[in-house]
Order: sequence, then C-alpha cells, then structure tokens
Amino acid sequence: MNKRTGLNLLRSSAISLILCIITMVSLSQTRRFTILHTTDEHSTLMPLPMVDYDPDRMDPALGGYARLATLVNEIREQKDDPVLLFSSGDFIGGTPFAWLILEGYSPEIHLKNLVGYDAVTIGNHEFDYGPDLLAEYLLNAGYPELSRELPVIASNLDLPADSRLHETGIFESMIFELENGINLGVFGILGEEAYSLATQAEPAGITDPRQTARNQVSALREAGVDIIVALTHAGMEEDRRLAREVEGIDIILGGHDHIPEAEPVIVNGTYIMHSGYYLQYLGHYEFEWDPGTRELSLVDETEGYRYILPVDSRIEEDPRLQEVVLGYVDLLNEFVSEHTRGLFTDVGESVAWSDFPLVRPSPFTETQVGNFVTDAMRMTGEMITGERVDVAFQGNGIIRTDIVPGAMDWSMGQISFFDLVTVSGLGSGEDGKAGYPLVSVYLTEREIFNVLETSSLLSQLLGDIYFLQVSGLRYVYDPGRTVWLTLPGGTPLPAYRSVIGAELYTGDGIQDTEEYTRLEKRDDRMYHVITDYYLTSFLPMVGERLPRLKVDLKDRYGNHITPEEAIIIYDQREFKTWEAIAQYATSFETDEFLDLPVIPRYYESSFDRIIFREGIPLRYWSYAFIILILVITGLLVHLALRRRRHRRNRV
Repeated sequence: MNKRTGLNLLRSSAISLILCIITMVSLSQTRRFTILHTTDEHSTLMPLPMVDYDPDRMDPALGGYARLATLVNEIREQKDDPVLLFSSGDFIGGTPFAWLILEGYSPEIHLKNLVGYDAVTIGNHEFDYGPDLLAEYLLNAGYPELSRELPVIASNLDLPADSRLHETGIFESMIFELENGINLGVFGILGEEAYSLATQAEPAGITDPRQTARNQVSALREAGVDIIVALTHAGMEEDRRLAREVEGIDIILGGHDHIPEAEPVIVNGTYIMHSGYYLQYLGHYEFEWDPGTRELSLVDETEGYRYILPVDSRIEEDPRLQEVVLGYVDLLNEFVSEHTRGLFTDVGESVAWSDFPLVRPSPFTETQVGNFVTDAMRMTGEMITGERVDVAFQGNGIIRTDIVPGAMDWSMGQISFFDLVTVSGLGSGEDGKAGYPLVSVYLTEREIFNVLETSSLLSQLLGDIYFLQVSGLRYVYDPGRTVWLTLPGGTPLPAYRSVIGAELYTGDGIQDTEEYTRLEKRDDRMYHVITDYYLTSFLPMVGERLPRLKVDLKDRYGNHITPEEAIIIYDQREFKTWEAIAQYATSFETDEFLDLPVIPRYYESSFDRIIFREGIPLRYWSYAFIILILVITGLLVHLALRRRRHRRNRV
C-alpha cells in the first residue's frame, strides 16, 4: 500500500466516522410537532348564542371562525416546530348558515381554507342533503383544484362508479412531510353508528372501519411514514374499539359524540382526542417523537400545555375572516327575507323574550323545548291548514339544541331569530330549500299508538335521538315493556307493550287544562297529525320491517298519500318547521316595555305529557318463563328416565 492510498483510506474512514456520528446524533435528537383539532363545527360560522355575541365587548358566546383564526395563528407564531390543523367531520349542518349550501355556497370549507386547515374528514352531517349535493358543495368551493391545499380524507367511503364525489378529489390517505423530517400518515374513518344516522347518504356507503384502518396502517407503514393519525367521526366508544383492534395507529382525532375530553384517552398505546363541538374549543396537543426508539409521547401538561383551549371573547377576531363571515350573514338574511316574504329579515334580530330557558334536562323524557317545538308545529299547522290539528310529533334528533335567552345587560331575556330556528333547522324538502317542511296527515288511533311504540322501541335500541316529543296528547309508557328479550346476536324481540295508555287533548291552544279523552287501539276513527317530512318518510319504513307498527299516511278522506303529497304548501311554497317555530314564538302577547312577544311561563317546566312508569321488565318474565320451561322439561326427562329404569327392573 502506497502513501497516497493510505491517506485516502484514512480520509474515507474519517468521513464515514463523522457521518456515522452525525447520523447517531440526529437519531438521538427528539423532534416535536403540534396538532390542533376541531370537530363537529356544524356551520357555526360565528359565536353562539348569537343574542349574547358582541364583537366589541367581552361576552359569553363561544366559537366562531374569526376567533379561531386568531388563536391558530398565535399558536403557529409561538411554535418553532411544525403545527398541523385537522377537522374530524360534521363541519356542516346544524345552524342556519348551512342553509346557504342549498343556495350554491360553501361557507364552511371556504372558511376552513382561510384559517389554514391541513385536512378534514367527512361526518354523517356532510350527507344531510345527499351525496350529490355534497359533491356540488365541494365543487363550488373549488375542488378538485383545492384538494391539495385542503384535502378531504375519507378512507372507508364506498361510492358507486357514477358518484359525483369521484370528481372532487377525495383522498383515501395523505402523507405530510414535516419540516423537521417526520413523515405523518393520515387516513379518515366514518363510523358505523354515525353512518347509520346519515339517512340521505345512499347510494354512498362505508366499508368496515376496522378492516379499512388495518389496510391503511399497512399501506402507510410500507410507504415509510413515522406516525399514523386517524381522523374519525365515530364517537368515543368506536374509537376505543378501533384502538384496541387495530395495531399501529398512533393518534386518533375523533368526533361525533360532542364531548370534549379535557385529557387524551390512551388505549393500547394510541392517543385518542376529542375536542368538543360548535368550535367552542380548539384541541391543542404537542407531541415529541424519538426517531431512534421510534417512540411517540405527548408533552405533559406540567410544561404549561392545555389540551383544549376555549374559543371565547378573550380572543380577538381576525379582521379578514370576520369580513367574510359578515358577508355570509348578509346572504343568509337575503334568503330568510325572501323565503318568509319579508316577515323576518335579520337573523340576528331578537324576536321573543323569556326569563327562563327551554331545555332538554334528560334523555328519554318529555322536555320543555320539545313541548314548545311540537306546540308550534300543532298550532301553526292548524292556522295554515285551516283544520283542527289533534297531534304533533317531533324527534329529539331533529330538535338540535335548547332555547336559551340572552344573559348580558344588552341581551337579557332576548331570543334571536338565529338561536330560535337553530333548534330545528335540519334537512330540506322537495323544493330543495333549507329545512324539513311540515306535513299534514291523518292516522287512526291504532296508528298513533304504533308511532308511540316506535318511539319507545327505537329509542331503547338506538338512542335518545329517536325518542319523540308530542303535542296534543299525553301517554304513559314503561320502557321495560318494550322487548320480551334480546336474542343471541343482539336481535331484540319486540313486545309492543310499552305504551300503557294514551289520552287525546280536546281543549284549545296550549295544553294546560285537563280536557282529555281516552284513545283506544281502533281503526275506525282518524285524527289529524302534523309532523315533518323526515318523520313521515321514516315511520312507514319501520312498518315495512315490523308490520305490527305499520303506519299508513292518509288524507282527511282516508286515501293513501305519500310523504311528498303530505307536505304543507303555504303561499305557493313549502312551509318549513323552522318557520312554524319562528311564527309561534312571535304570536304571543307583546310586552309594551320590552317590545317583544313573551314566551308563556307554561314552558318553564314539563307537564306530564309523557309519563314514565317503571314496572317489572318483561325480560325478567321471559327469563322466568324460559327457566320454568327448562325446569318442566328437566322434570319430564327425569320422570321418563325413571319409568324406563323401572320397566327394566321389572323385566
């Protein structure tokens, strides 16, 4: 070996050693990144309740994209490490701002892009107006060109080949290459329970969430990602199951159940975070990743970090975002004014007064807000149709919120139009305009009992959103008499016995007297019923699966009609449920000093329209009967064996 060769080898070895040292040092250095998260924003473009909101003063109203933009920008400026912002779905549906979607606007995704979201996934309410209109919504917002700037990630959507959603550039997954060298893989899951509530989603379906997640984890790991994030719209229970059954998910950013988690839940080494709803909170999670050990850890709160940050009036509103939001307010005012023929022209205007809230104190019960909504449907429906209305029904799932009067000096007791109609502003009608329309049908006494039994059965099996509020009658029910028992595999055996008795209100106006007559399960007498388009589309389907709960929609002459034929048309337009609520609230006597209609104190509490009576659950009688049959069978077998042995002994 000559001298030059030796020097080259020495130089090469030194360089290799230096590179090795650099690599080891690099691997030993932990890297940080921050994830910001919102979910279930439900078209809350500005702080709620609107009646308490004042951009120039401290107020109790929460949320709003202009405040969120300021908070997000502040965090990004404070951090030296990468910051990502995600949404877990249901960014539309819930407040009147969602009505603008049917007018060809895309306010929510527009604002998310301005705030700087890195990706969103799809929730059940994105299908409120059907998959075709969701596609139209995204196309109107600038997709698929916008899809790289603000990706929509939905891994388990099962779309037909001709679905327009294919045109929007939805991703099954996405890899984010962060400035500090971390590769972050993201996929999106719509949960089974959430999808079951997306009644307008078909023909779009979903594939199995857990198997899809396994496939995504495998594909992302093969692509070389360091950390895997699942954006889920499924609820905490399904998120826990996903973490237990699918290995390799580092972080789950979830939503759907509207419950903000003050601290992350850790299951099977997976961090699960939920940040609430209506933009009331911003999830704020700083992580540390060790590339050497490939371990991910959450920065502890002792370092001054809070996991959810309130989006309140202490945060100044971003002027640019605020200007955009006010533009959408103007558009909403134009729509409301046109639809109501100028009866209501300003969504922020106070239209009623109350010194108490109308609330939903607990599930599976009569509620104050439920009484108000169904009374509004019954009495406004009576005024519009010119016929006495006997009964009105509305589902808890359609009654979206409480009616809470203003609490500030400038708003005390006032109820704004926006806050009022947010109570029941979901859906659309055959006219393609916002809000489920009222429908007018006739049902027999037996069918009214069937509706009440359906309320009991579905709410016990599927949750409180299927529980019905009522006006014009009162009834006694025992949820323990809903099913005989649940068969192996989870299939219930309905008993059709939960409704013990029902009475029809025969008085006029508010249901505040003892004028009742007993209802019988007969088919020879019909009653006028007001509900909404959603329920009349849904109830007959229950009867198709459970003939004992059959409901046949009829006109006043007993002729079969479809839900579309039952829609109430007023002034040459569909009359919406939200209109009925607004008109009912403004129909009360106006206080001269307040210059506003006053909500009657009757609605301060419930009045035993739905009477809960708990007896011995039928399943206990079923178990007792089964045990008795088994005992008798055992005795008969025992006696038969004794006789056989006795005959043998005699032989």
